[in-house]
Amino acid sequence: MSTPRTFDIVVAGGGLVGMAIAYGLVRSGARVAVCDGDDTAFRAARGNFGLVWVQGKGARCLPYAQWSLGSSERWGSFAVQLQRETGVDPGFDRPGGIELCETAAELEAGQKLLESLHQREAGLGYRVFDNAALRRRIPAASSALAGALYSRNDGHASPLFTLRALHQAFQLGGGVYLPRHDVTEVRPRSGRFDVVTSGGTFETGRVVLAAGLGNARLGPMVGLHAPISPLRGQIMVTEKLAPFLDYPTLVVRQTREGSVMLGDSAENAGFDDGTTRDVMADIARRARTAFPMLAHARIVRAWGALRIMTPDGLPVYEESATHPGAFIAICHSGVTLAAAHADTLAPWIAGGARPAVIEPFVTARFKPSIESCHV
Repeated sequence: MSTPRTFDIVVAGGGLVGMAIAYGLVRSGARVAVCDGDDTAFRAARGNFGLVWVQGKGARCLPYAQWSLGSSERWGSFAVQLQRETGVDPGFDRPGGIELCETAAELEAGQKLLESLHQREAGLGYRVFDNAALRRRIPAASSALAGALYSRNDGHASPLFTLRALHQAFQLGGGVYLPRHDVTEVRPRSGRFDVVTSGGTFETGRVVLAAGLGNARLGPMVGLHAPISPLRGQIMVTEKLAPFLDYPTLVVRQTREGSVMLGDSAENAGFDDGTTRDVMADIARRARTAFPMLAHARIVRAWGALRIMTPDGLPVYEESATHPGAFIAICHSGVTLAAAHADTLAPWIAGGARPAVIEPFVTARFKPSIESCHV
């Protein structure tokens, strides 16, 4: 059967951000296509740590904390719906998240940050654990840690199973997924758009740019600014171990299958998504400091991947002023915000009202004369 050439909406990019939006769009009844690149494309989903994380976000921009909190609260029903529709379990659990603190100074600074957020948004609750309280929760934690900060709002999921479920749910809902159709050009034409790809050209009434680092190239074609740069993260994965960690942390996360992910690095390395010995050594040091038993675990995989970052770290969700119907979505928290992208962002793109909580997330904030959120 031949692929249609006309759609209501075309989404450029088939990663976690693009697929969550596309899944939400097909639920609105729209005819939607996702144009994706090939396996050589830079994909942030490959390097995602799998956190659904709220704790500490929004220090200088409260709507970012509220946007993340709302998505975290939606994630349970979002995961259930995806599994019901596809049979694929996204692997979501929300036991609360723990930020481990090596020193008393780190613990005190973290507590001050979380308290300031809690004072402005009651839903951003937290607890402080000294070392004894931490080890009652996680006996494998090191006695050398100063303590930890806990938030019930945090959880984790499998990025790859989530992405697989989104792909299947999107296509079962009538969406058309087009791999090896990297978008090379978007041409505005009389209130519509021609989306030119390596596999052909498609006509659409609306277009969503969710192509990660590719948005920098595509955005100006429809009057949109994409102030983004790559930020490399490196991750190591151990062999499967007996269960010892029921809570996600920023540096160590045990998956349902038993393997342990080690990470939380951030480097300005341009478009190099490789791995380096010094960063891997630092990741290993922090993991051993937190959980001494990991010193004997074998590393079975390691990789680097490029995150998509704006100058202030906040998302961008914007419709073109010069070419209405063209939208851009830039976000480095593809797992955390997946539920919000599907349930809240997609209805706006489909023609609904812009959600008030995302009002600050426009590129006008980067102009010195505009007062907005900054981090």
